[in-house]
Amino acid sequence: MHPPPHTQESYLERLFSLSGRTALVTGGSSGIGYGMAEAIGRAGAAVVIVARREPELAGAEARLRDHGVRAASVSADLGDAEAVQRVCDQAATFFGEIDILVNVAANNIRRPMGELTPGDYDLTMRVNVTAPYLLGQHFGPRMAARGWGRIINVGSQQSISAFGDSGVYGVSKAAITGLTRSQAEAWSRHGVCSNTVVPGFVLTPLTAPAQAVPGRVEALAARSMAGRNGLPADFAGAAVLLAGDAGAYLTGQTMYVDGGFSVH
Repeated sequence: MHPPPHTQESYLERLFSLSGRTALVTGGSSGIGYGMAEAIGRAGAAVVIVARREPELAGAEARLRDHGVRAASVSADLGDAEAVQRVCDQAATFFGEIDILVNVAANNIRRPMGELTPGDYDLTMRVNVTAPYLLGQHFGPRMAARGWGRIINVGSQQSISAFGDSGVYGVSKAAITGLTRSQAEAWSRHGVCSNTVVPGFVLTPLTAPAQAVPGRVEALAARSMAGRNGLPADFAGAAVLLAGDAGAYLTGQTMYVDGGFSVH
């Protein structure tokens, strides 16, 4: 007897299914982080989300479960090194070892460069760079030892250009692309891919201060080639691609999910 022909569904399953994988998503209670967590979970992975605020975290976990996702959460302030260590210690206790690390959590202190304080710099770098670095240092070698892993770091337009009081946020997001390249250099030959996703202007809680400026949302939408601002759901496809087997030869790259914002 001839084996049954491969169906379109089975082909897509082999390319994009994340069944049997476990993901850790920081900043997973809202915005791009939640959008990526939901997509990765609905593609079959168990998902552990991390955020500071417990009510929002509980709500996000419940929404994931409503979609049939095996979900758990850890409340942690990633500006605190002890809290980052606690995430490292607890993440694998829910569904097993972490296969997919998604670093989305970030802060953005929007003040003119000359008004930023040493404290602003320290906090921004601890949340936006040091925490992703430490999480990568913990989970990356473990992924490499198992021969498979994915790291997705989220950058910003300020990774490549300056606008809107980039300040120390711009410094931190430029550093994220360097972190990705270093991780890719270290672990890609062991089956661990690391990539950066760069959003455009996305309507999330992080961008709420910019959204509050009259005319700002409309102006930024007009600057995008797509003619609109981004939404968290726009990151679902990129997240599933970079998190799974279909992205096995994508590593060390910066992927722009920005509606053409960066090439205008």
